[in-house]
Amino acid sequence: MVLTLAFVALAVVLGVVLAAQPGTPPGAQPATHPATQSSTSADTRPGTQAGSPPSSASPTATTPSLMTGSATPTTPPAAEPFPPSLRGQDLAVIPGAGRVVALTFDAGANAAGLPKILSTLSAKGVRGTFFLTGNWAAANPAGVSQIAAAGHPIGNHSMTHPGFTGLSDDRIAQEVLAAEQAIRAAGGDPRPLFRFPYGERDARTIAAVNGLGYVAVRWTVDTLGWKGTSGGISTQTVTDRVLASLQPGEIVLMHIGSNPDDDSTLDADALSQMIDRISAAGYGFVTLGELHVG
Repeated sequence: MVLTLAFVALAVVLGVVLAAQPGTPPGAQPATHPATQSSTSADTRPGTQAGSPPSSASPTATTPSLMTGSATPTTPPAAEPFPPSLRGQDLAVIPGAGRVVALTFDAGANAAGLPKILSTLSAKGVRGTFFLTGNWAAANPAGVSQIAAAGHPIGNHSMTHPGFTGLSDDRIAQEVLAAEQAIRAAGGDPRPLFRFPYGERDARTIAAVNGLGYVAVRWTVDTLGWKGTSGGISTQTVTDRVLASLQPGEIVLMHIGSNPDDDSTLDADALSQMIDRISAAGYGFVTLGELHVG
């Protein structure tokens, strides 16, 4: 009788221990290095325009600090929220798309161009996709709410916009998940879209963001509007670059913020003409929100 009770007690203890074991997060290393197709590289973009955190966006109670060594703010999702075929990729075009274009906007510097961008998209009946840094979301919660309320999908552009290839996997998780928390606190949901700061990535970093429940999205063409008039760019240049690269599934990279030297917002200013010319060429518009379907 005593022996039987001992076995029962042992079974109960083992059951509790096994139930407490953590699950394995999704995400295995891809077998091959992803393609690097892109008409231009963003690696030379100045950090102040391509997504460096604004000075007013220091961490707050709802924006976990990445500098204190605090624990990762949230837990990676248990289920993969995008098709397995997108794992290991940094998409430069929308796979399998017809004659459609995705207009995307990165936000990390300031919100100077946002009112005009949202107004133009509304007037044209077009939706875009907005990649936000967590610091930008914390500094511009009203902007996040406006983007979400207008029905535009939101993506994750990291918390503080560092180059990712020099980060450890733990730091990558902190950057991605802290941004997710900040964006959600402001009224948006970035899952499952992620864009690497400066377009800097490799097979390891792509696998890391996949494991956190995100699909990586690059671009087909960078308008270079972020260079501003002081960099020799005009609204005509912006639009011409997009039309020169026009193809099924084209992903256009634009920026919300103004150029720090001349305060120009060329992407916002060129948007209306850009949409008209794309439409005249027989193309429609799509968001990146459909990437998680299928």
